[in-house]
Amino acid sequence: MSSALLVTAIVSPAVPEAAEPTALWLNPGGWVALAVLIVFALLIWKKVPGAVGRALDSKIALIRDQLEEAAALRKEAEALKAEYEAKSASIDKDREALLERARHEADDIVAKAKTDAEALIERRAKMAEDKIAAEERQAVEQLRSAAADAASKAAAKIIAERHDPATDAKLVDQAIKEISGR
Repeated sequence: MSSALLVTAIVSPAVPEAAEPTALWLNPGGWVALAVLIVFALLIWKKVPGAVGRALDSKIALIRDQLEEAAALRKEAEALKAEYEAKSASIDKDREALLERARHEADDIVAKAKTDAEALIERRAKMAEDKIAAEERQAVEQLRSAAADAASKAAAKIIAERHDPATDAKLVDQAIKEISGR
C-alpha cells in the first residue's frame, strides 16, 4: 500500500459497513444459490440427465457404427490394394515376357529377312549369270553362223573364180566314184 492510503486509513475513523439487504432472510448470493438448486431439481425431475445420457449413448453408438464401417472399408481397401499390387506384378511379368518374345520374334524376322535377301541375291546372280551365258552362247552361235556364211560365200567365190566347167565335171566324177566305192 502506498503511504498516503495508509495515513488516510489510520487517520479517518472506521465507518461501519452498511448491512446488506435481505429478502426472506437471504442475501443476493443466497437467492442465486437457491435458483441454481431449483434448476438442478427441475432438471433431475424432468429426467434431463437420462435424456442427455441416452443422446450421448446414441451418439456413441452412431460413432461406433461409423468406426466399424470405416474399419470394414479399410479392410476392403487393403484387400483391393493387395489384389491390384498382385495384378500389377503379374502385368509387369507379362510385359517383360511379351517384350522378350517380341525381341525374339524381331530377331527371327531379321534373320529370316537376311537369309531371304541372300537367297534372292544368289537367285538374281544365278539368273544374271545364266542370262549372260545364254547371251554368250547366242553371240558365239551368231559369230559361227556369220563365219560359216562368210566362209561359204568366200569358198563359193573362190570356186567360181578358179573352176571352169571341165574342172567341175572332173570333181563331180571323182565324188561319184568315192560314193560308189563305199
